[in-house]
Amino acid sequence: MQSRLLQALGIPFTALLSVVFGLFLVSFPIGIFVVFESELGGDINHEYPLTHLELFRDTEMYQSPSWVTIGDVFVVLWALYAVVFVISIMGPRQGFLRSLSTVISHGRYDSPSSYMVGITKWFSVLVLASVAIDLVQRGFGAEIIPPVYDNDLEQFFNVSLAPVLEEIGFRIVLLGIPLFIMYSGRASIRYFARCLWRPYNLDVVSYRKATVLIVVVAVLFGLAHIVTGEPWSEGKFVPATASGIILGWAYLRYGFAASLLIHWATNYFVFAYATFVSQTNLVPLEEAFAHPLLSSIEIILIMAGVASVLMMVAHRLRLGSKV
Repeated sequence: MQSRLLQALGIPFTALLSVVFGLFLVSFPIGIFVVFESELGGDINHEYPLTHLELFRDTEMYQSPSWVTIGDVFVVLWALYAVVFVISIMGPRQGFLRSLSTVISHGRYDSPSSYMVGITKWFSVLVLASVAIDLVQRGFGAEIIPPVYDNDLEQFFNVSLAPVLEEIGFRIVLLGIPLFIMYSGRASIRYFARCLWRPYNLDVVSYRKATVLIVVVAVLFGLAHIVTGEPWSEGKFVPATASGIILGWAYLRYGFAASLLIHWATNYFVFAYATFVSQTNLVPLEEAFAHPLLSSIEIILIMAGVASVLMMVAHRLRLGSKV
């Protein structure tokens, strides 16, 4: 009975995750286009020196001569995400499409076997949670106001860079290393590296301590968004903390590839489509987020989030019936 339920839910679940995957894929060339072929930066372009960015304002490097441009760094970031994306399609145990096909054909749902299933699923859940939190907060008068950037190209560059820096800091350093200390039974550099890449390799006998650590790091992640750098409004704290919990759980269950690409999706993926709409329709970036294309993508992600939650509940019920 439970297998049939999983198969029934599996049809919309796999269809929606496949659409999300396709949207991910298309965002790669879109990002290249808006950085190198559009007028996104106005008076600056991809040849703008890296050290002239506001990112370096409070450092000695600010506006110092540099042969490195934002285009150079963007290509490195783009290539990194592309490589991790390809890795995520193929592993760790099953390819993305094969994992989805087993849900429909046999009613078997083994999410950790595929990075990309976890990435598309948990990103959709993250969007669903963020929308729900935003609706509740608006009822209490708490709005989410993003930081103001003077240049759209600089903003797109910063949101593309942030996932790498923040995932290394919050997931690898603040979560991965403590998890290794807590659950590792042996000292080995190779094993240490494997566990940082995928903490699932650790012998986590009880998830209680790990969950507490994930929540603590998520709170720090939420605070970082409202008190450091170019801060958001205070309304960002709760959704950022919720995102931190999802990213932390994805890191624990799937590894760094999953948390990095989920974070990439919240930043690069969303802004790639928004900047593309802005440039092709000649409208401000703020207005682009209200464009029917972006609204349609949001609806698809919400539907995928709902399907993912239902799928996880059905899977949990199936496991419970076997106990």
